[in-house]
Amino acid sequence: MIDEYGRNIDYIRISVTDRCDLRCVYCMPEEGVIPTAHSEILTYDEIVRLAEILAGLGFKKIKLTGGEPMCRLGIEKLIASLKNVGGIKQVTITTNGVTLAKKYEALRESGVDGINISLDTTDRALYAKITRRDMLDNVLKGLEVALAGKDMIPLKINCVPMSREQKLTDVALLAKENDIAVRFIEMMPIGYGSSFDYISRSEVIAKMEEAFGVLTPYEGKALGNGPAEYFTAKGFKGKLGFISAVSHKFCGNCNRIRLTSAGYLKTCLQYETGCDLKSLLRGAGDDNAIADAIISAVGKKPAGHHFGEEAAGGDEKKTMSQIGG
Repeated sequence: MIDEYGRNIDYIRISVTDRCDLRCVYCMPEEGVIPTAHSEILTYDEIVRLAEILAGLGFKKIKLTGGEPMCRLGIEKLIASLKNVGGIKQVTITTNGVTLAKKYEALRESGVDGINISLDTTDRALYAKITRRDMLDNVLKGLEVALAGKDMIPLKINCVPMSREQKLTDVALLAKENDIAVRFIEMMPIGYGSSFDYISRSEVIAKMEEAFGVLTPYEGKALGNGPAEYFTAKGFKGKLGFISAVSHKFCGNCNRIRLTSAGYLKTCLQYETGCDLKSLLRGAGDDNAIADAIISAVGKKPAGHHFGEEAAGGDEKKTMSQIGG
């Protein structure tokens, strides 16, 4: 789909749950959030139906998110179903990795095209401080299983710099020792993330170059669907990536929309703008009516966010777990 600004919108991030087994400080309060009732969450059949409609509109790529998508029973069955939707070329998933060791083989058999693992530090005490759970060993075990797995699923590590306590170079070492991408994502001022000062891409690159030497822009085959810019470093098997929404605004090339677990279509992360697809799915709306609603929403997709500037009317007030990662 081509929006008002000439952008090709062909990628959707679908949240399957707002539940999570961690309590990351930039995502939700320590006590968690009141979860959406199961009856209000889209069923797998509803998600597949939407995928079929989206594919008919030119969407080709789906990312499953949460909350923590592995908290939802049978997630691998949903992946397999989405892989069978004509026109959908890629289905990937993002996870905190806590249960990845147990579920890796089922994910592989589902045909998933890629796994993103959120990992902000490899220091156990700091990990427990950030996530409010002592589960780093689970994540590292999941990573170990994935790296050793037969026909390894392409892996990316997502790290959000938020504190000078973090030894970001230790996370980067995962890309030195393995053929994976480690991406550093600037903190976005959404929900609880608004309480943190973001650490800019330039500061992180300076730390990387101090430790590993000059980073060279990677100009090979595309490594993903989004705005990450990738670099190579001497002696690295993998790549270092940077997603810099605050310091290097990339809205002019945006190709995505988001669907919350409760069925609300969001056309930009920062704004409440979008439409309620669940009511159409569960009401009298046929596939054509749903397609028309999607076309209308994408047609009103904002030109861009205003991160780092004053708040404006219509800004999103939900947390990231409620929106979808």
